[in-house]
Amino acid sequence: MTAASKPTTEHIATFLKAEFPQNKTLILAAGDMGATVKIKVGFGDLRPGNTISGPTMMALADVALYVAILGEIGIVPLAVTTSLSFNFLRKPKADRDLVGVCKLIKLGRTLAVGDVNLYSEGDDQPVAHAVGTYAIPAKR
Repeated sequence: MTAASKPTTEHIATFLKAEFPQNKTLILAAGDMGATVKIKVGFGDLRPGNTISGPTMMALADVALYVAILGEIGIVPLAVTTSLSFNFLRKPKADRDLVGVCKLIKLGRTLAVGDVNLYSEGDDQPVAHAVGTYAIPAKR
């Protein structure tokens, strides 16, 4: 795929809204082998102890990786997660949105690997770190 034919952030957001409407991730940037996404943290994302739930954090990391990949290979709905390793580093702030920053480490024909850091918005210390692998369908 050439740079001219890569999808824009808006194309990816439109695709996700249509095909994954339960997802509430906002795409802030996509391209250059990476992506930045954000989730507006609400009551349903919290867990006891006034912190953000693990499933919410893992979902944001997974979507960040998906968006980064789509930004490089185009809209490929059947690119799927094959692994996601997750490290919780510190307590995220429950009163702030959560930001995920992904950098692709490897983008091959059939596999993509990315590194994702999650942050409480406005804080430069990561609250979690993930490494994920996606399988990319052979026929695109």
